[in-house]
Formats: sequence, structure tokens, C-alpha cells
Amino acid sequence: MLKTIIVGASGYTGAELANFITKHPELELAGLYVSENSADKGKPFSSLYGKLLGIVDMPIQPLAVADIPRACEGIDIVLLATAHEVSHNLAPDFLAQGVDVFDLSGAFRVNDLSFYEKYYGFTHQYPELLEKAVYGLAEWNAEEVKETNLIAVPGCYTTTSLLALKPLQQAGLLKPGTKPTINATSGVSGAGRKASTVSSFCEVSLQPYGVFTHRHKPEIDEHLGCPVVFTPHLGSYKRGILASINAVLNEGVTPEQVAKAYADAYQDEPIVRLLEGSYPALKNVEGTPFCDIAYAVDGEDIVLFSATDNLLKGASSQAIQCINIKYGFEMTTSLL
Repeated sequence: MLKTIIVGASGYTGAELANFITKHPELELAGLYVSENSADKGKPFSSLYGKLLGIVDMPIQPLAVADIPRACEGIDIVLLATAHEVSHNLAPDFLAQGVDVFDLSGAFRVNDLSFYEKYYGFTHQYPELLEKAVYGLAEWNAEEVKETNLIAVPGCYTTTSLLALKPLQQAGLLKPGTKPTINATSGVSGAGRKASTVSSFCEVSLQPYGVFTHRHKPEIDEHLGCPVVFTPHLGSYKRGILASINAVLNEGVTPEQVAKAYADAYQDEPIVRLLEGSYPALKNVEGTPFCDIAYAVDGEDIVLFSATDNLLKGASSQAIQCINIKYGFEMTTSLL
């Protein structure tokens, strides 16, 4: 059994991680941690998430940097469900203790120091860790995940968008010089658990935000290998992301070539479902680890549709996928 702890456990992704770990036959949940200043420290975990009553009742412990060596005693894996700058500061200390780090923040997703100053507002101090970090897009980077001890789990919008676009890009079917245009809508759980008028159901209406400034745009550019236009939207519902993506195919590309690109990419990937005769709907992915993908072709124009649960395939279940890959477990262990 691999002993696993979660830091930043009281958030939505922390709760999903705890649930998956308790169901995993090869993992043992060995600790739940929050910051020293968190109002949740000392509470039984199930008092925050009633669905886990009788399943995860252990207390949430406060964690200071000085406590990390003690917290790591006998531990194999740490999952960081923390803010970006917090993960940036904590990951080196956990790595120094010899544990494998799976970071759900954006602190190690892009190997470019200027990216963090521009989009995250802090100066990255660990270029050597950016070099070794592997982007945990499970269906595309499995071999690299096996070879590192620092996995940067992708963002929710990026996962949903990249899984739809990468088969076309990798097969050379996208027209050079064109930019795929991504319009994606997320449920309010993507904003986190803290109360805010921005994510209050009484305030939220379907609306765009972060136009030309959202930090997932350069993350998509980096890991797709070409620039995109990305416009995120906030929807007045709990969870899930639906992306509609317009792209232009190379001259002469046939629907058969498009179908082959997707089949080649995902025919052996159990978490990606290619739909035929229908389009993705949030109700079909909510509460599941799946990414549902469909498309429509009209000449050189192609419209892609991709749907995920932002808390699962967009965060927690993808982290568990990466753990399964890293340690040689079946891809869907504890997820299905």
C-alpha cells in the first residue's frame, strides 16, 4: 500500500481526492492537511463533506513548513490541492523528503519563468523543478509521468480543450497559420470553495470572463504546440465544462482522416469517450472521470465539442490517473 497525504484537503478537489484514495486498493489515505490559519483545521473531514461520513472521518491537521519532515514519515505520495504559490513553496520541501509530488495547481505546468510573473503574479524560484516536472495530461504523457517524481496535473479548461484538439494537431490536420477558437463554460465549483459574490448562485449569470487574459490560454498554447483564441465563461451551475472549438482543417483533409486521428489517439484510452450520433452533454460527465468528445466537419471547417467534470477529469480523477500510470496500476483503478 502506498501511503498518501493530501495538502489543501478541505477544498472541493481535496474531497474528491480523499474519496478516490479510500476506494483505491493500492493506496492508503494517511493524512489530511490544511494551512495553519485555516478555519477547517481540527475538524473531522466528514463534517465538511457529509457524503464521506463513515468513510473519511479523520481530523484535518494544520501543516507548517517545519512540520513537513514529520508529515512525510513513511509517506510515498503527496497530493497538493493548494493555491499556485503555495504549491510552488511546498513542493521542493516535499521532494527533499523523497516523496512523489502530484501538484494540482499551476505552479509547475509551464517551463517558462516569465509565464508565472505575467499570469500568476509571483516570481518562480525553481527553474530546475520546471525542467523535471511532467505535464500530467494522462492520455498523452504517460511514459513521461512514469519517469518523474513531480507531476503537474493540468488545468480543467486545458484538459477539456487539449484532449479535443491534440489528435488533429498531432496528425498535422490543422491548417497552418490558423488559430483554433475555444469557447468554454465552467460551473462555479471551478472558483473554489471560499464564499465570493463572483461565484454566488444569486450573482452568477452566464457570462465571459478573463478575455485574452486567462492563464489557461498560454498553458493550452504551450502544450498544444500552436496558439489558440480562448474565451472562458462562467455558468450558473455547480460543475462541469463544455468546450465548443472552431478550427480549420488543412486543404484536402477528409472526414475519414479526422475519424482515424481520433481513433488512433483514443481507441485504447478508457477515460476518453468518442461519441457518434450525439454531442457531449454535461449531465453525462458530471460525477465521472470521463471526457466526452464529438465533432462535425463541413469542408475545411470543423467544430469540436468536449465535456468533462472540472473537479474530476479537470483535477482530481486525472491526478489519480497519473498515480495509476506512475505505479503501474490499471488506468481506471478507483475511478470506475
